[in-house]
Amino acid sequence: MFQRRLSDWSDLDTSSLVELEGSELLGDSPGSVPNGGVDTTSFYGEEEEDDDPIYIPRMDICSQVPRGNVFKDGRTPIDFVLVWEEKLQSSKKHRNKGAARGPERDSRAKGRQENYRKRFHRNLLKAGLLCEKEQTLSERRCLHYLKLSAPWDLLVYYAEEMCMRAPLQAQPNPDTNTSHRFLQRLRLPNPMYQHVPNKPLDYYTCAFRRSKLQKFLGSECQATYFSNIQRSRILYELLCHTVYGKRKHAEVGIERLLNEGIYTAAFPLHQGPHEMPEYEVSPETLNPRQILYRYWARWSQWYKYQPLDHIRDYFGEKVAIYFAWLGFYTAWLLPAAIVGTVVFISGLVTMGSNTAAQQICQSGTRYLMCPLCDTCNNWFISDICPMAKVGYLFDHPGTVFFSVFMSFWAVTFLEYWKRKNATLAHHWDCMDFQEEEEQPRPEFAAKAPQMEQNPITGVKEPHFPKRDRLSRILTGSMVIIIMLCVVMIFLVSVIMYRGIVTMMMYHTGNNLLMTQAGNIANISSSMVNLVLILLMGQVYTSLAEKLTRWEMHRTQSLHEDAFTFKVFIFQFVNFYSSPFYVAFFKGRFIGYPGRYGKLLGMRNEDCGPGGCLIELAQQLFIIMVGKQIISNIQEFLIPKLKSWRQKRQLAKVRGTQLSEEPKRWEEDYELIECEGLFEEYLEMVLQFGFITIFVAAFPLAPLFALLNNWVEIRLDAQKFVCEYRRPVAERAQGIGVWFLILEALAQLSVIVNAFLIAFTSDFLPRLLYQYEYDSNLDGYLNFTLSYSPHPYVSANHTMCRYKAFRDEDGNYTLFYWKLLAVRLGFIIAFEHVVFFSLRCIDWMVPDIPGSVEIKVKRERYLAKQALADNQEVLLTVSPGSSSAGSCISARGMSP
Repeated sequence: MFQRRLSDWSDLDTSSLVELEGSELLGDSPGSVPNGGVDTTSFYGEEEEDDDPIYIPRMDICSQVPRGNVFKDGRTPIDFVLVWEEKLQSSKKHRNKGAARGPERDSRAKGRQENYRKRFHRNLLKAGLLCEKEQTLSERRCLHYLKLSAPWDLLVYYAEEMCMRAPLQAQPNPDTNTSHRFLQRLRLPNPMYQHVPNKPLDYYTCAFRRSKLQKFLGSECQATYFSNIQRSRILYELLCHTVYGKRKHAEVGIERLLNEGIYTAAFPLHQGPHEMPEYEVSPETLNPRQILYRYWARWSQWYKYQPLDHIRDYFGEKVAIYFAWLGFYTAWLLPAAIVGTVVFISGLVTMGSNTAAQQICQSGTRYLMCPLCDTCNNWFISDICPMAKVGYLFDHPGTVFFSVFMSFWAVTFLEYWKRKNATLAHHWDCMDFQEEEEQPRPEFAAKAPQMEQNPITGVKEPHFPKRDRLSRILTGSMVIIIMLCVVMIFLVSVIMYRGIVTMMMYHTGNNLLMTQAGNIANISSSMVNLVLILLMGQVYTSLAEKLTRWEMHRTQSLHEDAFTFKVFIFQFVNFYSSPFYVAFFKGRFIGYPGRYGKLLGMRNEDCGPGGCLIELAQQLFIIMVGKQIISNIQEFLIPKLKSWRQKRQLAKVRGTQLSEEPKRWEEDYELIECEGLFEEYLEMVLQFGFITIFVAAFPLAPLFALLNNWVEIRLDAQKFVCEYRRPVAERAQGIGVWFLILEALAQLSVIVNAFLIAFTSDFLPRLLYQYEYDSNLDGYLNFTLSYSPHPYVSANHTMCRYKAFRDEDGNYTLFYWKLLAVRLGFIIAFEHVVFFSLRCIDWMVPDIPGSVEIKVKRERYLAKQALADNQEVLLTVSPGSSSAGSCISARGMSP
């Protein structure tokens, strides 16, 4: 309905418009711009005579709009800004290039763009928007700024069309911080709490109806009834549905105009600067952006609660829910980090009492080991005494307990996030939010070969045959498989590199290098692997974006879901393939003396002296922590470099005007475009995988994740408040498809940790030996070492030992098969116990808190009473809140 009515308005002849009271005729006096009007001379380059007059209604606005965010009349608020650039004089090089390709072609393209803009502007005026134009000139470029504002009647009309929610009854804003309430009950000080001024009120709301306007709070003050983000949301929806060309070619909407370069930017304005005043002012007088900067985006606030209501009121629900989830996730990392650190310290304290390591250190020259490579010499197992002690840090009974703990932690965290999400969704009026019928993507509309009628709206829209799209999706899947094979090729290359470095270290003859050859090879190969991972991630993300565009998904939601799936699948394999290899494949196919397994002519690599778990811990530390450090550096430097470059380019355009204070729209245009939340979610989800899937090998992973997230929150806050243009506020019920990915990772972590303990750790072999032979592990080292089979002999013609449960003929012993049965039994028992307990947690913890269910019922009752036609209801206001008749700034209607 919204689409049909707006399209009808866009195609209306101007003579069908009705003059409203207080309106002025556009262009009555050449060169003058009436209040809320547009100068046609500045619009199109020269004055035009219109066949039909265009009437622009004036607005009576209260003076509560931030300074610099109004039209020249000082009253009309700016809800949206469109920017386009025009080259006035080309350089000699550019003129020669243009002459080579044909000046006529450039002229036609420029004329077509001007015509599109002209039509778009006219249809915006016909739809009822107020417009005002500014421009910044230089010798070569001209920047045009079109300021847009929606009058009251337009806002009210589309508020009902877009099913916004309006405030019925005010109530105290609930405290959503569980830790704060807990500390209050214990009467303990809370250093994380801070008072943030101008906290928005909470309201019971219902669907807005124009006919019931007087029953909603704040309806008597038109200036503040619609919040800033609600006004920009209505403007954005209108811009997305306005026609600028031929409807049959789907030439509709600002997104396609931006995509084709007809406009360079479209954004709502920030509500003032973020810099704090040089003089002391009352916190209540700060603008919303300054409040966010002072109480949220500064590094000194790293341990304070996030002002989520303020974030939601400024950036919208989608951004606020991301920061709510990130803060909730970071808070839950605290107990995991504490337990992991305790487990690591307990291993450090008991490292000297490790019986297996003591037997290695005290063996002397008793156990002569077989060479580790075909050209290497024999060695004594006592040479690896230091590494055997260090390996105990990552392979002791405490790590088994921690893996079980983290399995419960992951699922419990997700269950309680459901409750937190439900609370925030109701508090922010998006619990019942559903995406409206989306318009086709601009690129889809431009390239779709057919037009078909939409069964919902009845309007002809671009159409792409399903069979053709399916073939493209299958082709794209083949490309993904090929890229995954490339990842495997790089993995094999890293394995070969590790083997070559190890042999080089052995052939140096240096005892230190020989004993540390495995560590040197593993650490250096992990660094090389990290570089390859980051490079492959950049290449594939660009490739996935092109593939997703080529698949021609109709809507932006479908496009984003397909892109998310492609990138996550690749990044999962890209980041986790090497740890999976070390955990489950390295040392499993080495064979035995005389029958070694080989890959490309080289012996398959065995686990290092300290075991595979210590190598896995080294890899996880380098890949996880290295990725976090590089990402934080990029997030800190790249936005600042982009912003510096943008400001430098625009400074050249302003030229002699630098002495004047730049306007708000000029300052915002100097900022960089908001890049969205995809990369932020992807980084956190990959981190979640590291701290849950391989936590048995790296107990300190939650601690490093916690430290990183404290930095991440402030970096992201600074980007949104200081570096980015203000994004259009979007609604969202939760974190979307990312929650499904987190659930899948949590389930996978249980399985992986079970196999990691069973097959990679020495926990079960030691446990079985204690049960069958000796509870004190006496003779355990000799029991785990087999003799080289006949007729194989080592280089010095003496019998050597190697680590395996085999007899002298190379066959597996009975203990090996018993151990295999114990390992499989442990996996089954571990998974069943954990999964059963998790189902119990899921059953016991309701997804929606009882207090929220009561509020939902109360809200529905008030909505039914307020919208009833046969009775008058007096809506009371909770103590401490504003009265119904006052001019309040409500959270009100959520677009």
